[in-house]
Amino acid sequence: MKNSFFNKHALVCGSTDGIGKESAIQLAKNGCEVTLISRNEKKLIKTLGELSTKENQSHSFLVADFNETLLLEKKICDYVQNLNKPIHILVNNSGGPKGGSLLEAGLDEFRQTFERLLIANQIMAQAVAPIMKKNNYGRIINIISTSVKQVIPGLGVSNTIRGSVAQWAKTLAIELGPFGISVNNILPGYTTTKRLQEIATNKADELNITPDEVMKLWEQKTTLKRLGTPSEIANVITFLSSEKSSYITGQNISVDGGRLGV
Repeated sequence: MKNSFFNKHALVCGSTDGIGKESAIQLAKNGCEVTLISRNEKKLIKTLGELSTKENQSHSFLVADFNETLLLEKKICDYVQNLNKPIHILVNNSGGPKGGSLLEAGLDEFRQTFERLLIANQIMAQAVAPIMKKNNYGRIINIISTSVKQVIPGLGVSNTIRGSVAQWAKTLAIELGPFGISVNNILPGYTTTKRLQEIATNKADELNITPDEVMKLWEQKTTLKRLGTPSEIANVITFLSSEKSSYITGQNISVDGGRLGV
């Protein structure tokens, strides 16, 4: 797919760990120029050094906290304005809230999660859409969750907000389609990330078993009987970022080892 990424530039959010990081690495490996976006500058510098530059790309990073949306808006607008080059790809990705039931969740938790997962996506889309429209080309990929199709018990706030992000993205796909811009959602299943480890630890306390035993239970809930890896999710993100995905938009694409079919 390298030809798809020649002279292409991607913004990848939450790109210092897990799926976001692996997506940035794969895009760079395929010849894309990448701007990493995350709140931890030390991790950004480390990840920047791991990106391929075999196609003479000039990668960069932006320090931004998706919990601080007013500051995020200013930073991304300033960055885009001073960039002096097109943006072709946006990968929206941010960590989810802690687990727990809906009725036990505080209102502040709802507000913070809504800001981080939906308002931040809106800010990023508004920043890049005018550039994509001007070039009649764009790819916006949102990393969400399989809870969009089948809610996950114990993740009440996440289930609620992720669903709103999915509907936002489908609406955006309709609005941007005439300009050659596709918008799609990736729904990862059980994937070996720090986030999954945190959820497993919380679930283990609830069930009075070990986190490893929780992971084994989750493996059995997939058709493939194993957990996914960040690189497997990134493979699909890379494809959707390419020119080869030109007739796919407005979709919720599950990458879950068959979890929903079990």
